[in-house]
Amino acid sequence: MPPLNVPDPVAIIGDIHGCARLLDILLDRIATLAPQATIVCVGDYIDRGDESAAVIETLMASPQITCLAGNHEAMLLGFLDDAAAKGPRWLRNGGLQTLASYGVAGPNADGTRPLDRVRDDLALAMGDARINWLRDLPKWMQTGNLLITHAGADPARAPQDQDDRDLMWGHRDFMAVPRSDGLWVAYGHVIQDAPSAAEGRIALDTGAYATGRLTAAGIHGDSVDFITT
Repeated sequence: MPPLNVPDPVAIIGDIHGCARLLDILLDRIATLAPQATIVCVGDYIDRGDESAAVIETLMASPQITCLAGNHEAMLLGFLDDAAAKGPRWLRNGGLQTLASYGVAGPNADGTRPLDRVRDDLALAMGDARINWLRDLPKWMQTGNLLITHAGADPARAPQDQDDRDLMWGHRDFMAVPRSDGLWVAYGHVIQDAPSAAEGRIALDTGAYATGRLTAAGIHGDSVDFITT
C-alpha cells in the first residue's frame, strides 16, 4: 500500500449521531490544533443521540464544512418518502430520538398517530430547506489519494463507479480485500474501540452517542493525527 499523500490539510469527523455539544467541542479543538484544515463530516448526523436537530442547524450554518451522506440520513429520507414501508426500521435505529429533537411525537399503540401522520409532522417541523439539504448531500469526496465516504467502499471500483448503497452501508469486501488503486479510505459507520489508520483504511466512528468520544482525523501529507472529545 503506498503512503498517504494528501496535499492540503483536512480534518475528517466521524459519526456525530445527534451529539451537538460534542460537535461544538470538537470543532473548537480542530480550530486550535488544525486551523488550516478543510473539515469533512462522514455522515450519520442524526439518530441515537438527543440533539439531531441542533447538529443539522450547526452543519447547515457552516458552509465551509463538507458534509457527506450516511445511512441514517438515507433512512430518514426513506421514511419521509414512504412512511409505512421505511418507518419501522428507521424508528428502531434511533429515529425516535430525531423525532423528539424536532418536537414530534412518535406513533402510538392505539393507532391514533399512524406513521403517515408522524411523517407529515416531521416534514413540517424540519421544513423544505433542511430536507433538501439532506437530499443533496454528496456520497464521497477525494483529496490526493484519500477517498472519504460514510461506509467502506467497494475495493474493486473507482470512486466515481461506486454504488451509493455501498458508500452509505458498506461493501462486504471492504475489510477483507485491499484496494489495488493506491487509494486510502477514511470512513465511519462501524463503531471502533479507538480510531485507527492502517492498511489503507482510516476508521473514525468511536460511538459518540454512547461513549462521549467524537473523533476527527487531522491529515496532511502522510501524517494522521486523531483529535477527540
